[in-house]
This record gives sequence, structure tokens and C-alpha cells, in this order.
Amino acid sequence: MGEFELIRRLFFREGPPGAAVLLGNGDDAALLRPAAGQALAVSSDMLVQGRHFLPDVDPYDLGHKALAVNLSDLAAMGARPCAFTLALALPRVEEAWLQRLADGMLALAEAHGCPLVGGDTTAGPLTLSVTVLGEVPPAQALRRAAAQVGDEVWVSGAVGLARLGLAVLRGEVTLPGKEAAAACAQLLRPQPRVALGLALRGVAHAAADVSDGLLADLGHVLAASGVAAELDVPALLEGPAVPACVRALPLATALSFILAGGDDYELVFTAPAAQRDAVLLAARRSATPVTRIGRIVAGPPATHPLADGLPRVRLCDAAGRPYALPDGVQLAGFDHFATM
Repeated sequence: MGEFELIRRLFFREGPPGAAVLLGNGDDAALLRPAAGQALAVSSDMLVQGRHFLPDVDPYDLGHKALAVNLSDLAAMGARPCAFTLALALPRVEEAWLQRLADGMLALAEAHGCPLVGGDTTAGPLTLSVTVLGEVPPAQALRRAAAQVGDEVWVSGAVGLARLGLAVLRGEVTLPGKEAAAACAQLLRPQPRVALGLALRGVAHAAADVSDGLLADLGHVLAASGVAAELDVPALLEGPAVPACVRALPLATALSFILAGGDDYELVFTAPAAQRDAVLLAARRSATPVTRIGRIVAGPPATHPLADGLPRVRLCDAAGRPYALPDGVQLAGFDHFATM
């Protein structure tokens, strides 16, 4: 199957192109027109076999996740998805495998009204690169640099569950069938929190998606904003953000997965304390659970040497005292250039 036939047969879908798409797939370039008063939000992510996914991954899951991780970036900005492009390198053409990849990707695209409008294919090591485009009112974008002292820190959904799913797939942890399936689903088919991001416009100050680990991604917000955070570890451990199957792990393992596991694609965000009811209303309207896990406090300015490090996050107990971490806790987030 040639390149253009592959694209036409597997990745074209009939249907309306989307409100912002003037011209979609099939030309030298797509034409997009954001709605009046909207800024264009653009994000790209690459998934490489052996670095971001296992060789035996179900291609449906891989297609879903390749788009989901990009939609999660839009969610963290409070942006509504408009369209996406796909660049795909393949070691060989296997039509059945590609069909499932396309089905997983385009099912999620259709669920979010985000059509595929272009891209490229080539021979090479298996790699998927997605660029997603969305729109957001500029004044309501949830920027990393907007956290303020006095804000409360929140996290959506469940953290640590995707890392537990990886441990299950690696044979490091054994779970009952239903719990194992839930953990693996969080890893393989994360659900981007687009609805929550939209509901938090005008409510939250700053946000990031939890891709590399809760501490690492919150740390990016803190560094950009020139502030620090105190995290209430008992509130995190005992609240809905930590599923029972993660809480049941040895404490050092549970904390490592929760604080540094990554791949959850939840939102960590800050909002004024006075907006607490509005945050809870946004959670209900988007059918997304949220947990209040800490507060923003004064910290070193963004130019400080610690600007991108963990010292900006202080782990506290319920009384605000330093939390005593058990031996063996790993707090470093995912590093794309670390040795596999």
C-alpha cells in the first residue's frame, strides 16, 4: 500500500470538518479559522517505541494515547480542540495494525470534535508525532506563570494509577482483575480533561497536565510563577485522588507512584481560596473529581537557581509540619533522556 492510499483508506473520515476548519485533509495545507476573539493554542507531542510505549502495545490504545496526550495539553490551557495533524514513521506497513491505530485515534478525535487535517508518513523506527490545535480566549488561558500566593492547589482524577498500570504490565505488581484493568486503562487510554479545563476558565489561575509526575509538573508551574507550594500529603493520600489499589501499596512505593509516577494526564491547577465553590462546581459540570492538596506560598523568584527543582515543593503533614518520607521514596519525574 502506497503512502497516499494508506492515508486515504485508513485516516480519512467522512463528516463535517469542524467549526474552525475551512479546508481539511487532502490538500497541501489545511486552512483553519479560529472563532472571533479566540487565540490559537498549539501543542506537539512525540511517542517513540521503547521510550514511551511497549513494543506489544495494542495499536488501538496507542492511537488513542497519541492524541490523548496532546488533548491533555490543550485541557491544561483551558483550550477547546479544533483539529490535529499526525506524522507517522513506520518500520513496515501492516494494514490490520494500522487500521486499529487509526480507529483508536479517530474515535477519540470524534469524541472531542477534533478532526485530522493533515500530516505525513515515512519509513523509519515506529514513531508518532501529533500536533493539536485549539482555541481559547487569551485572557482566560490557564498559563503556568499565573499561580499566586494564597491560591489553593488541586488535582483532578487519580494520580499514581498509571504508574501502577505500568508495574502490572511489567509483572512487578499483581492485582485482582478489575483493579489491574483500571490501572492499565489509566496508562494505556488516559482520558484528557478537556471538559474540566474549559470549566476552569475564569476560575483557576494556572494549570499543567500531569505527564511527567505530580511534583515535576507542579514544579513547572511554581518555577514559571516564581512561587512555592506546600502539599498536604495526608490529604492527598486519604482523598479521592489516590485509588484504593495505590493506597494499599507499601507507603514508599505508593508515594513514589503518586508524586513522581507520571502518565496520568490529570490536571494540577491553582485557584484562589475564594473560588473553592466555583472549582467544585466546575468539577461537577465536567463530571471530573478534584482534590484540594495544598496551597501556594512565597518562594524564590523565577530566576533563582532552584527555579526548576523540587525544593519549590514542601511536603507537609496535616499540621503543616515537614512530612517524614519513608526510606526508598523516588521523587524524580520522568526524564525523556534518561537511560532506559
